[in-house]
Amino acid sequence: MEQAFNGTETIGEIVAGFPGASNLFKESKIDFCCGGNRTLSAALRQQQIEEAPFLQRLNELLRQTRQKQDRDVDWREAPLSDLIDHIVQKHHAYLYKELPLLSEFVTKILRVHGSVHSELAVLHTLFHKVKMELEQHLIVEEEVVFPLIAAAARTGDQAVLTQAAKTIDELESDHSGVGELLKEMRRVTGNYELPIGACRTYTLAFQKLEEMEADIFEHIHLENNVLFPRVKSA
Repeated sequence: MEQAFNGTETIGEIVAGFPGASNLFKESKIDFCCGGNRTLSAALRQQQIEEAPFLQRLNELLRQTRQKQDRDVDWREAPLSDLIDHIVQKHHAYLYKELPLLSEFVTKILRVHGSVHSELAVLHTLFHKVKMELEQHLIVEEEVVFPLIAAAARTGDQAVLTQAAKTIDELESDHSGVGELLKEMRRVTGNYELPIGACRTYTLAFQKLEEMEADIFEHIHLENNVLFPRVKSA
């Protein structure tokens, strides 16, 4: 089998070129959004995962994907306007729908189970920090940054592109802050481990929080490792 990855590549490079790798990284709890600039070897050492078997799985997954010709859009090559539309229509739309619902779930399980599970108060605070950060972040992206990038892509105006690039450092800082909050949410819940006898709402809340985390990681990856580098290098 052709060896496509050897561990020296960064996490961001791997997922940018092979989006299917994100599932394996999620399974292994390897951060591929905010931690996308680490080499795969370094990330595996940090997670205490044996490198050779992991590389074998990763490369086999790539081989199967190529064999089936089940290829995702290569967002490194797609028009910037298409990438922006994809981020807004898939990831922003997801957050607009799910954040209010999750707020209700997290608040309900705190009210019902908080007296027994004190970590739910911490989770409640952390989640609402994430919610506030993301809501403000989406506004900046949709009202300021993305229109600048789209205008530059449409007109070829380098000055507009430069203006957009200047805003990116702040957005990347926002991403890092949200990433740390998500990690802390996972820590205080013991990796979203449900207590014995957890009710349906408790179970659904944790399931939806994990789904939100996965979507945000993919969202941040597309921006940090694909969109923003393309804007900066244009």
